[in-house]
Amino acid sequence: MPEIELRHVSKDYGGVSVISDLSLSMETGEFVVLVGPSGCGKSTLLRMIAGLEDISGGEITIGGRVVNNMPAKERDLAMVFQSYALYPHMKVADNMSFALKLGGVPKAEREARVAEAARILGLENLLERLPRELSGGQRQRVAMGRAIVRNPRAFLFDEPLSNLDAKLRVRMRGEIKALHQRLGKTTIYVTHDQTEAMTMADTIVVLNGGRIEQAGAPLDLYNNPANLFVAGFIGSPEMNLIEVTTLGPQAQSVALPDGERLPIPRPLDLPEGTGIVYGIRPQHITLGEGGVAGQAEVVEPTGEAQEVRARIGATELSAVIRDADLLMPGQALRLVIDPAKVLLFDKASGERLDR
Repeated sequence: MPEIELRHVSKDYGGVSVISDLSLSMETGEFVVLVGPSGCGKSTLLRMIAGLEDISGGEITIGGRVVNNMPAKERDLAMVFQSYALYPHMKVADNMSFALKLGGVPKAEREARVAEAARILGLENLLERLPRELSGGQRQRVAMGRAIVRNPRAFLFDEPLSNLDAKLRVRMRGEIKALHQRLGKTTIYVTHDQTEAMTMADTIVVLNGGRIEQAGAPLDLYNNPANLFVAGFIGSPEMNLIEVTTLGPQAQSVALPDGERLPIPRPLDLPEGTGIVYGIRPQHITLGEGGVAGQAEVVEPTGEAQEVRARIGATELSAVIRDADLLMPGQALRLVIDPAKVLLFDKASGERLDR
């Protein structure tokens, strides 16, 4: 039985649909990341699970119980917000134990739970400080500690790292993942950052316009996106998506607008001249003899590689080049595309052609 399940859930605001007929199951101990562009409905969905938003239709179950009309405080979920939501006049220990105090938990047990959470999160030396005396990362750990002491059925995270700098975000996402592995609780994590999704999730759910575009393991979505939206959203740098035309049912290549040919994994049973979209990740383009003639336009060294924006005729594409001398803008290139890594999409529907 799933730990948390959504069955045909919908949410409307004044007749405007935000979530539409969405169904999703989350297993016990699973780390599920909801990802998508701003306005796709991911935070609204999380708030409906938490009980902070009413649903317009469908059912939400937690531990097999329908919770549609159950207040948030009775759902046995702990939520960590983007804004930390700490009480500024309370010390760290009091912030962490406040919900337990309201729930009538004896003082000795409250102190024991706070001490254990502080030990797990490295907050032992900060328990007597006020929130204003903490860094952003420390405040987020306090917010996580407040959730841990409740020993909830599941954790909900709503973009918890978006207020932190890039270096601290990397560190904190590792801490959250380690915490999940240690506690083994079902976790639902909302982010707009697909890198966070790829590095943290057991399952990624890609949302767009209040609907699920695709759900699955991170590498499955990376290697086998179901459609153009998922292909363009998952992966960094993002996939090259190029409009091309077919050359007939037996052809092993397709044509760019200026006639240059690009390899494909296998012939397509489509008439010559059919417009499709050609997808290749920058990481799957190398330099070498026999490649397509191109020219470097912008070169960005990243240390272990070079991110290159190149041009083939009138078509621009990105490549991540490793094990090569530093390239220069304007330099002629031979770009080798691995046909086994090419993905092809229907131009009208956006669906994969080669699945």
